[in-house]
This record gives sequence, C-alpha cells and structure tokens, in this order.
Amino acid sequence: MNAGGDGALLVVGDVVTDIVARHRGPLATGTDTTAAIRRLPGGAGANVACWAARSGCPEVRLLGRVGADAAAWHEEELAAHGVRPLLTVDPVAPTGTVICLVDSGAGGERTFLTESGASLRLGPGDWSDSLLDGVARLHLSGYLLFSERGRAVVAAALAAARARGTPASLDPASAGFLKELGTDHFLHLIDGVDLLLPSRDEACLLTGRSRAADAAAELSRRVPLVVATHGARGALVARSGAVTARVPAPAVSPLDSTGAGDAFTGAFLAALIAGAEPSAAAVAGCRAGAEAVARVGGRPPRRHE
Repeated sequence: MNAGGDGALLVVGDVVTDIVARHRGPLATGTDTTAAIRRLPGGAGANVACWAARSGCPEVRLLGRVGADAAAWHEEELAAHGVRPLLTVDPVAPTGTVICLVDSGAGGERTFLTESGASLRLGPGDWSDSLLDGVARLHLSGYLLFSERGRAVVAAALAAARARGTPASLDPASAGFLKELGTDHFLHLIDGVDLLLPSRDEACLLTGRSRAADAAAELSRRVPLVVATHGARGALVARSGAVTARVPAPAVSPLDSTGAGDAFTGAFLAALIAGAEPSAAAVAGCRAGAEAVARVGGRPPRRHE
C-alpha cells in the first residue's frame, strides 16, 4: 500500500488566508470579546503540503488557485516551507478566507467561518496529466468536492493517476460541507481513491456509525486503506473491514487545534512515500498532529525557524 522509495507528493487543494482569533470562554453576543488576532497562511491542501515537506518528503508540489490580492504572499510562504507552489491566479475571485475562532479555554477547539473565494474555482483547466510526472503519490483535498469545478478536477486527476498506477488519497475535509453534499454522493465521487483520511466525525457521518472503530472498519470495505483521526485519542488504521492498528497520540497541552488533521495527513503521506507501513506512518502523523496543536495556525514552523 505504500509508495516506497523516492518521488514527489502532489497535493491538489485549497490555499486560503486564515484570520485566527483566540479568545477565552464564550463569545459575548452583541458586544466586544477580547481576542488575540493573527493573519496566517492556511488552507487544508496547503497545510498538508507544508507538513509533508516538514516531515521529510523529498519533493512536495501544490496545485491550487488564489486571488491576485494575496498570490505573491502565498507563493512566498509555501516556498519558505519547502513546497513548490503551482498556483493559478484567478482573474475574478479573491483568495479564500477563513475566520478561525479558537476558544483557548476549551482545549483550543475552533469554529470556522469560510469564504472559499478562488480556492473552489480550481477546475479541470488547471489540471494537466504532466503534473504527475515524477510523482509517487497524489493527494486531494476534500474541499474540492464541494464545487462543480472541483469535482471535475478530482475526476480528471483520479483518472490520470489510475492510468499511471499512481496511488491517490483524499481527506473529506469538513463534516459540515460533507453533510450538505450527501454521503452517498461523496462515496461515489471518491471511487478510485486507495487511501481515505477522515476525522472521527467524518467517518461516523459517512457510515452512520457512532463508534470511530466501527466507522473506519466499514469504510475500509469500500476504500482499501482507511486512517481515521480521533484528536487526542490518536488514530485508527483499517483494512478489509477490520481495524488493524490503534495508534495513540502524544500527550500535549493544546493551544490551537487548527490544522491538526492536516499535519497528521502530511506526515502520514511523507512516511508512506519513504516506505513506512501504515501503522508506522500513523505514528508519524500523530506526532505531527501533536506538534500542530501546540502552536497557533495550521502550518509548521518555516524551514529555518
């Protein structure tokens, strides 16, 4: 199931600007709530790419779409993390923006307000089969499935990967958007994916199961390898209808859970490309997730920080 050896990771997904507001306790409706506010580069696809590079993947490429308002900044930030940006500048839409409300008094739990902007305008015209040249593994952000253009680029990318024998993975990205799309539609759209990386909530939503282990096991009857993350409880690895590994997460004092799942995914994929078995790759993923929740924002430190 692992790619093994050398080769690039190609991530196709969203690049957005995060406005992270850390507050303590409930928001005061109708008046002011004191918060620490930062503008940071984000996006699930971009975060995965940065964490994969951080975790030793020899080459990471990111295909995405941004607005002219922040294109140069995002390219510089990706390059500073060791990612090769392949960004199309949208002539109409601005860069996507996500407001992350982080309750620092509740374990760093967060709520997102999302304007997808240019990120969901990525389409088949941005895709070329040559993007897979030298690629050991393709990874798709599930956010692409929430627009017609994105679904078309997912279909094109999966068809090209299948033709070349390149393994492909996908993370569902958002339980809220997933509910709007519909679980049956989602499962149809990901046909051809060999690795699914849902959160516990996403796995349970996709299957109607209440227990993460049952949900992961059921999903693995449809997708060859399923790795479900469960926050501080770690991750579950499932194959052929059964959970094959339970990987604990390192103990950590959470500061901001934004991007923890992206960190897991990036490190997991980097380990697979290096030749690790899924259970060992999940250990690497849990370590990266723990590192992510101990810092503000969804990205790792820059390479020289």
